[in-house]
Order: sequence, then structure tokens, then C-alpha cells
Amino acid sequence: LHTAYRRQRQMCIRDSILQWEESALKILLVNKYLYRKGGAETYFIKLGEYLKSLGNEVEYFGMADERNCVRNRVEAYTENIDFHKKSLKHITYPFKIIYSVNARKQIRKVLSDFKPDVVHLNNFNYQLTPSIIYEIKKRNIPIVYTAHDVQLVCPNHKLKNDYTDGLCRKCDGGKYFECVKNNCVHSSKIRSILGAVEAWYYKLRHTYKMIDLTVCPSEFMEKEISRNDDINGRTVTMYNFIDEIKPLGAECENYVLYFGRYSEEKGISNLVKAAKKLSNIPFVFAGKGELENEVNSADNIKNVGFKTGDELRNIIEKALFTVLPAEWSENCPFSVMESQSLMTPVLGAKIGGIPELIDDGKTGILFESGNLKELTEKIEYLYNNKELCRQMSENCRDIKYDTIKEYSEKLIKLYKEVIK
Repeated sequence: LHTAYRRQRQMCIRDSILQWEESALKILLVNKYLYRKGGAETYFIKLGEYLKSLGNEVEYFGMADERNCVRNRVEAYTENIDFHKKSLKHITYPFKIIYSVNARKQIRKVLSDFKPDVVHLNNFNYQLTPSIIYEIKKRNIPIVYTAHDVQLVCPNHKLKNDYTDGLCRKCDGGKYFECVKNNCVHSSKIRSILGAVEAWYYKLRHTYKMIDLTVCPSEFMEKEISRNDDINGRTVTMYNFIDEIKPLGAECENYVLYFGRYSEEKGISNLVKAAKKLSNIPFVFAGKGELENEVNSADNIKNVGFKTGDELRNIIEKALFTVLPAEWSENCPFSVMESQSLMTPVLGAKIGGIPELIDDGKTGILFESGNLKELTEKIEYLYNNKELCRQMSENCRDIKYDTIKEYSEKLIKLYKEVIK
């Protein structure tokens, strides 16, 4: 009788576990911006929509903004902190970007109402601050974090400054005075001091040990983020997902394409210089940003502005090849994945996670990041070798990235592991 009872009890436990594993989850997605601002926002908004379509309950937390396209039901958001707009509020920013009492108070309302099974953090430093981690863990809720940049090991989140060639790792081991010494955060002494203080404070408190699992979109990111001892040992590499895209078979129009933000870290200045040297080669730029005037200064660059959806895909598919001249540690750029999915080879900088996505000589070509001479030579070489571009285009056909369905299945398994 005792043996029979024990077997029956084990079967009941097994059935309850199986039932739980198949049940829907309550997931709180956290990001400083709750509208489509960049790659991180595109990632977590699309992810949330898909997780919801599977029957899970999904809510969001971030800053209040009239552009927000996702929400939580109690309408609790932290105040909007904009470093670019001058106002009297700037006086209080030095305190708020290190520890936000308001962010912790507002997320408390969401946690009390929604009672999530898991919280998935994305970009949270400075505007939301790690203060929210304490409120989440106070309730013993598991935390998964997607590392969109190297903020947890580098106060300026770039591994790069104006005084160091190549990637900079001078802050390793908590030597954040290097950030202050080199004015790493927006070339500002005050902002660099604040960035260093924030990093010191949370390192001394071992705050990031409370993150149960860090999802790294590239092996490069996993290696870099693991230099933070509080994160090391609890990481997994999962390349970003991409929408299922089928090339339309549009005729190539033999132009060189750049699409993305017009900013210094994207290598725009060098790319414009290269374009001016190659005056016989037509370039198309699709995007926007602070260097737009520089882009418009080249006669052979056609600036078509910011494009999305089918309009952008049509431009990508017709290009001979695309260029990603990044001069900072790109993680897992959608621009490379989208180009390859449309069978357009990529000339990419050898930095960050870019080399993991490009098979040099087969699906694209790599060059030394920041090297204007090599960038110019490689653009000219590819443009004059149409047959090589055609072969690389065919090779892109065999590249397979996770769809959002495949990615979400893996992510839900990770959620359930940390919940257990």
C-alpha cells in the first residue's frame, strides 16, 4: 500500500509539472523606451507581440512618453529623462541616473498589480537605473536580461573612446577612474564622473548578481559581458531573430547601400569620405541622424531618408552590396541579417559581433574598423567585381537565422528554467 501510494504521488507531481510547463506565463518586459527608437526597441516590442500571440500575458514598463506604443494596465511609468533637452529638471539628473526612487516606486505598482512570473530586462541603465532590480527581487521574481550593449562592463557602453585605438577595456576590474580620466561618456567630464560613480556603486553592491540569466546576442557579447564577475557563469548566446523574408527577385541596380543611423560610431564620416574618393560609384543612404548634413555633402550619395518595411527591403534587394562601417562594438546588427536574408552581401567592419555573421569572402567581406584606406579599397574592389558579388549573393541563400517563432520557443524554455 505504501509503495502504491508513493507511485501515485509521484505521478501527481509529474502531471502537475507537465501542466505547469504547458501553461501560459505572465511576462513583464522592461526597457527605458517603449516606442520603436532603435534595434533594442524593435526587438522587445516584436518579441512581446509574439509572446502575447502564444497566449502569454505580457505587460511593459519604461519611461512615460507620448510616443509609447506598449503599456501596462495600471499606466505606471517612470518620468521621462531626456539628456538632450535643456530644462530645470537637469539639475536633479545626476541623482536620478544613479538611483531612481521614482522608477522603483512606479515598477512597484506594476509588480503588485500584474504579479509576473518573470521580468525580462532590456536597456535600463541611466533612465530606469538598476534600482528597479531591488524591487523585483524583493518579491523573489526571476530576472532575465538581454544585453544589447556592454553597459555592465563599460560606462559609455561602447568599449571605445577618443583616446584609445581599437576596443578599450581599461575599466576592467572596476578601474572606472579611466572613464573619468578620458571623458568617455559623451566627451563630458561631468557625465563621465556620473557614469563611473554609477558603475562603482552597483559593483560594490554586487547588484547584477541578482540577474538570474543574461541572454547575449553574440559570442562577442557573451565574452565581454562575462568580464563582470557578477554576471559570469550565468550567460547564454542567442543570436537575434529576424522576420521571415523572401527575396522578390528584383533586378540589381548596382549601387552601394548604407542603411541605419547617421552617427559617428556607425562609421558614417569615414564612409562619406570613401564615397567622395570614389566619385564614379553611386551610393544610396537610407536613414537619419546627426550627421545628415555630412551625408548630403557628397554628390554621388543619394539620401533617401529613413525607410522601413517593404520600401526598405526593396532598396536592400536592389543594392549590389551593403556597407556596415561600424567603429564601435556592434552586437548582432539587424542590418547584416536583413541584407543576407535578401541575398545582398555585406561589406562589414571587423568589430564586435559583425564577424560572426559574415563568412569572409563567401557571404561578404570584412575590413579593419576605422581604416579609411581599406574601406575605400574594398568598396572599389567589390563594385568592380560584379561576378564575385553575384556568387556571394547566392551563398547568402543558405544562411538561416532564427525566426521569431524559433527564438521565442528557446526563450520560453529559459524563462521556465529560471522560474523553476
